[in-house]
Order: sequence, then structure tokens, then C-alpha cells
Amino acid sequence: MKQEQLQGVLCINKPPEFTSFDVIGKLRGILRMRRLGHTGTLDPMAIGVLPVLVGAATKACDILPNQTKRYRASVRFGIETDTEDIWGTKTAEYPQMHVTRRQLEHVLPQFVGTIEQLPPMYSAVSVNGTRLYELARKGITVNRPRRTVEIYDIALESWDEHAQTAVLSIFCGKGTYIRTLLADLGRALGGGAVMTALCRTQAGDFTLEQCVTLEEVQALCESGTLEAHLISTERLFAALPALYLDERLSGLYRNGVKFSLEQLSGILPDQQTYRVYDAAGMFLGTANVNREERLLRVGKNFR
Repeated sequence: MKQEQLQGVLCINKPPEFTSFDVIGKLRGILRMRRLGHTGTLDPMAIGVLPVLVGAATKACDILPNQTKRYRASVRFGIETDTEDIWGTKTAEYPQMHVTRRQLEHVLPQFVGTIEQLPPMYSAVSVNGTRLYELARKGITVNRPRRTVEIYDIALESWDEHAQTAVLSIFCGKGTYIRTLLADLGRALGGGAVMTALCRTQAGDFTLEQCVTLEEVQALCESGTLEAHLISTERLFAALPALYLDERLSGLYRNGVKFSLEQLSGILPDQQTYRVYDAAGMFLGTANVNREERLLRVGKNFR
């Protein structure tokens, strides 16, 4: 297969000091193709799982059914910075703050569930068409809307009371700012806190064990074996139920034609979106049910 025809997911272990866009730029040079995208921004100093969509898989960017993330985050209590991490400018210090393990474990459950966050000024969120970090670099602070995020679980992995540091394992939903979560945790404990390290250990169904480095991608391209390391596009939709079409309906689907639900078997009572296969078991894409019109419409066709 020619490199420009590649399609699938390339899981990158993002190195520190690279933005997610830097990774895409680097890969465009290595792969010599423009059609690349990623499934969720990582802070420049963060490392870990960055799924990169290759070729036609980029059509999945806005319809991913599983956008949960897992992180391993290190935190230090007693200080605050303008970026909410250790690489920012110190804005406050709390020399009298002394957190115990019991206090920390008592507060953690308050941050599990549906919570609100105020996006940090040093973030890629746009307000009135301008990225917040662009304003922050000019010393400008603006009002920004709070956002609702889901935290499914927080576990304390390690604790050093003398150093006032901890490592937390965090399972969360889309759009969660981990450094903001840690800063809010510090405030709940009567002072401040900053993130000192962050590793994304899982994004959706993709884990660190599936990741390759940028150097390894370069070597795979040179040896002509990159395609074998791509994860199939259908894995992005593993959380959706499968719908199998016969030969005639597969042809209609490929041509973007909607068809009646009465022609199908396997439609579930409360399910709207499906991953779709042809009669030979080949993944075609996604489809959405319109129950009022009793029709199945093509969602995204990857063939």
C-alpha cells in the first residue's frame, strides 16, 4: 500500500516538550502525508498516549464514542503558579500548609463524579476567537465559562508527607484539565498545589503498551513495515454495537443511500449509532438510526 493510502490509528508515546500539534507536524514529515489528526490534546510537558488518526481515519475525530482518559499525575502541595504546573511562574506559597495522608484521602472523593472546572488561562480554549494562552502570554486575564467534566475515579498511588508530594491515578472524561483538578485539590486542602508530572496511560481503548515513539515510526517507515503497526479504524468504534448488512444494503450504504429499518435485523431498542459491516465482515463505517422516520442513515463512511 502506498503511504498516502494508509488508514488507521497510530498510537504515539508523546515525548516531553512537544505539543500535540508538534507531534502531528513531525509525523507529516516522516510519513510524507498531510491527512493526520489526533484525538485529544496533551500539555507540552506531558507524556504518554496520543492516538494519531491516519488517512481516512481522520473522519472519526468528531464522532469518537469513547473519549475517556486515564492519567498518572504527580502533585506538590504548598505552592501555586500561573500555569497550575511546576513550569509556571510562582504566584503564591503556603509555608504553613501541611497535608496528611488522611486529609488527602478524605478530600479526594469530593472530586469524583460530575464537577465544574474553570479552564486555566494557559490553555488552548478559545474565547471570542482567541486562544487563552495567547492572552495569558500578554499578561491578560479574561472571564471564561466554567465547564462540566466527569471524574470516574481517583486513586492515591503514592504519598510522601515530608516532601508534600503525591502520585494520583485519575480516570476521567473528555475535556478534563488535570492540572486544574490538582490546583482545586490544593485549595480544598487549605492552600495550593501544582502538577509536577503527567503521563496519559490510556486514551479511549488505547494504552501505553500499544504506543510507539517518533523514532520508532521513522524506523518502521524506512523498513516499509509501518502499515503492520497501524491499529484498524474500526477499533475507534469498539464501544458501539455491530450491524451487518447483506450485499444489496452494503452497496446502498457505500453510495450514501438511507434505507428503512424494516430491512434490517439487529437494531436495538435504545441504540442510535452503530458500527457497520458488509456481508463479508468488512468494516464500512458508522450509521445512525432516525426512529421518527424509521430510517438508517450513513454516519461516516470509511470505505
